[in-house]
Amino acid sequence: MNESMLASFRERQKSAATENIHETQCPFCSMQCKKKVIEERSAGRYRYRTIGMDNPTTKGRLCVKGKNAYQHAVHRERITSPLIKENGEFRKASWEEALQVIKENVKALQTNDGFDSISVYGGGSLTNEEAYLLGKFARVGLGTRYIDYNGRFCMSSAASASMKTFGLDRGLTNRLSEIPEAKCIVLAGTNVAECQPTFVPYLEEAKENGAFLIVIDPRQTDTTAMADLHLKIKPGNDKKLAQLLEKIIIEEKLGDEDFCAERTSGYSELADALKDISVEALCKDIGVTYQDVHEAAVRFGRAKTGMIFTARGVEQQTDGHETVRHFLNLQLLTGKIGKRACGYGAITGQANGQGGREHGQKADQLPGYRSIENKRDRQYIADVWGVEEQSLPSKGVSAYEMMEKMEKGEIKGLFLIGSNPVISNPNANLIKEALTNISFMAAAEMFMTESASYADVILPTTSYLEDEGTLTNMEGRVTLREASRKPPGEARHDWKILSEISSVLGKGKYFSYRSAEDIFNELRLASKGGKADYYGITYERIRKEEGVFWPCPSMETSGDAILFKHSFATADRKAQLFYSQPVKEYKEFINETFPLYMTTGRTMNHYLSGAQTQRSSRLLAREFESFVYIHPDTAQSYGIRPGELAVITSRRGKTLLRCTYSETVRKDTLFAPMHWGREQNINNLIDGKLDPVCRMPGFKRAAVSIRPY
Repeated sequence: MNESMLASFRERQKSAATENIHETQCPFCSMQCKKKVIEERSAGRYRYRTIGMDNPTTKGRLCVKGKNAYQHAVHRERITSPLIKENGEFRKASWEEALQVIKENVKALQTNDGFDSISVYGGGSLTNEEAYLLGKFARVGLGTRYIDYNGRFCMSSAASASMKTFGLDRGLTNRLSEIPEAKCIVLAGTNVAECQPTFVPYLEEAKENGAFLIVIDPRQTDTTAMADLHLKIKPGNDKKLAQLLEKIIIEEKLGDEDFCAERTSGYSELADALKDISVEALCKDIGVTYQDVHEAAVRFGRAKTGMIFTARGVEQQTDGHETVRHFLNLQLLTGKIGKRACGYGAITGQANGQGGREHGQKADQLPGYRSIENKRDRQYIADVWGVEEQSLPSKGVSAYEMMEKMEKGEIKGLFLIGSNPVISNPNANLIKEALTNISFMAAAEMFMTESASYADVILPTTSYLEDEGTLTNMEGRVTLREASRKPPGEARHDWKILSEISSVLGKGKYFSYRSAEDIFNELRLASKGGKADYYGITYERIRKEEGVFWPCPSMETSGDAILFKHSFATADRKAQLFYSQPVKEYKEFINETFPLYMTTGRTMNHYLSGAQTQRSSRLLAREFESFVYIHPDTAQSYGIRPGELAVITSRRGKTLLRCTYSETVRKDTLFAPMHWGREQNINNLIDGKLDPVCRMPGFKRAAVSIRPY
């Protein structure tokens, strides 16, 4: 081919190329980074580029997951038509046939076993509209009390603690943009450098401004490398550490006694209870020196401004609720709340971990953070939905407890949307038994996940590039995720799937929506006057203002960026200081049979159960299998070589992981990620015991043994 012919060929290729630009948000963590996915088709091939977009929260930043998130949305393994299981195998079906199968099975269960024989299991990555509709679907479409979601394992400790302490639960009581002005910052149980990388520049700027950074973590991480003080505690001892910090702040008068007197209750009771604490005993339990704990207390107490952030390391404990309450005590004792650069934040793990816990997919909740046990709340929502108050079911049980009821045969049906419980629940072997035991299961899914494989019917759902809706990021800013990509095949949005199931069940008049915005407008009304009031927020406002903070009770209000400036949301308008009463210890302790602690977490390259990120070739290339970090001295004492497979066993089960030598972990502790299933499922090891208040499992501490495979 001569040069003129080649030039002509290239020109024809160029003219034939088409480009689509999809403005959207990352589907992963709660930072909700804005981005453009540029889809280019040329010569029959698709190419994709991702570019960060400026926004008030993350300023155009993206992490490696956000840059590659488009890959799962365009993956060839997407489910694109309904599937029905026959004789243990899935076959393609029409929507009409799939919906008919669902109708017949639901009606049979309701007739033979009652309305509460069916359960609904949601997810913290659903949009606000879909999370809201899921709660309505359970209570109106199915008439069941049994609904909960995977956010139970993410935010329940922090959410319940904030509600008890402040009377309101929002992920951040002020704004991320104030972090650089904080003079002391505490990160408790969080590795933001890997889990929320676009959060890190706020910390870097704060340190440039002279902030003192304290990080609490049983292992060394990229986050602890930034710290001025790393408290490398034994797993599961965060509450004891917080109590010791409280004792020092009170007894050395490092707090704000005027603030405590005017704006809190319970100060004298807390101070009296802390007098009996043995400093030496607590330091031994915690595994850190008194000097380091004392420095942390003095630094935070004396700082003019300060913020505390907690995450799963603190919260995923069987005493997670009380642990977070003690960290909130530190904020109150020092008066660092309700003013600029002073506040508390729960670093939300899932894309809509905040909004997903506000509008009704929790067992005890109605939209707007209302209580399903409150007569006035029930009547208000019944009026919005056009049903009788008496028809609304009562409170159900938590996510893991629903699985226990399935395993016992008390719940016989399941609708699964936006979650992969076989991998995300504790005691994974029980979960498999539960899903095997039920009579009927329907799932809305993009992929054949380990959990979806148990379903009788799978309905194909849309990805973040195709599904428009609002999400509430970690600082309480309601954002709008635009979606312009056409759904593949016969895939439909979750909200449309719920509406169509409701229709075949004879409840269509309650679900006659034409768009996600229609649902949001109903959500606004349902939330009006509630703790999480979205009434003054509209799609138009979100687009114009680049997100709106809640509570926002009217179009004339701007939304509260800084909460609790003058009072708290409790009945007496005061924050409640807390001291734990001695309770039964639910945590496991090491012994001769199980001599090591196992703690779990996330990595930079993957998200939750890995169903999406493990379908990204670039992310999978960075981390293609699970692993366990083990201290070299510990490994050698058990005869385990680096890179060797090892069997890790607990009282519940075992898992098979490849060993990586690392001096970043304590000698008595192993660390493994939670993104993998089957024989690498770390939740095979985790106990099903739950926090008595918020029903959070103890993911962060299990007693285990290890041996070479």
